[in-house]
Amino acid sequence: MIPIHEAHSKFINHLKKQGRSSATVLAYGKDIEQLKDFLKEVDKTQVHDISSKDLQAFMAKLSKEGYTPKSISRKTNSTKTFFRFLKVNDYITDDPATLIEHPKFEMKPPRILTKMEYRALRDAARADIRMSAIIELLLQTGIRIGELAKLTLSDIKSSQGNKSGELSIPPGESYPERVVPLNKAAESSLKHYLDIRPNVKSDHLFITKTGRPLLVRNIRTAIDRYFKLAGIKDAKVNDLRHTFVAHHLMAGTSLVLVSKLAGHKRLATTEKYLNLIQGRLEEPIKLEEL
Repeated sequence: MIPIHEAHSKFINHLKKQGRSSATVLAYGKDIEQLKDFLKEVDKTQVHDISSKDLQAFMAKLSKEGYTPKSISRKTNSTKTFFRFLKVNDYITDDPATLIEHPKFEMKPPRILTKMEYRALRDAARADIRMSAIIELLLQTGIRIGELAKLTLSDIKSSQGNKSGELSIPPGESYPERVVPLNKAAESSLKHYLDIRPNVKSDHLFITKTGRPLLVRNIRTAIDRYFKLAGIKDAKVNDLRHTFVAHHLMAGTSLVLVSKLAGHKRLATTEKYLNLIQGRLEEPIKLEEL
């Protein structure tokens, strides 16, 4: 017999040994912590005492508390993974999570900015040199917002002669190291920003007026504000990345090359965009604009 709090700790250690990203470990950990708190309320402290009815009651409680089907589905996945771990390691003889079903919900397809929206966003931010450079980089390179926030001055290589500028993206927990070319629009916008960037010791590319690194949440908030100013509805920061991938594929850029530039771990991730762009009547944005 093993108490659930001990099983929880063993599960987290197992995920870490598997090399799961810190974000994944944290998400699973919080989901099982929530389940553990619920089971404590119904006086279930040993893993072998937990039944399918207990897990169904937990999911029903989440629904009553206003969790979306998508959130409940994620917690269902965490629960199933947790109990599968317990079963494989012989901490339990029967897996009560096998009968738990995922709630149905509709996955919204990635949002792709139209040519008009694309230009409107750039125009809206043009007077804000720092944010203009940030938006330009996201649109022109397709990098993730987390990657952008970590960029340092040494990650940028300016163009020389016939050789275009480059952006070095260090490896992350869920993406490989890669080099992304900088087109004229991105490099020009970066140059304007560097001309007014505070002269401080920080090596971070994007910083505040006091020299502190600009945080992801601050970048996200600022871009959301420019979405609003540009009259772009239902768009998120990650949609700039979707726009980069989709318009490159529409323009005929190699699937393998787009996958490499975007830092996708699997080609299948990039292939999903092919169905999304099929039948779009709009012409892709010219590559010199991307």
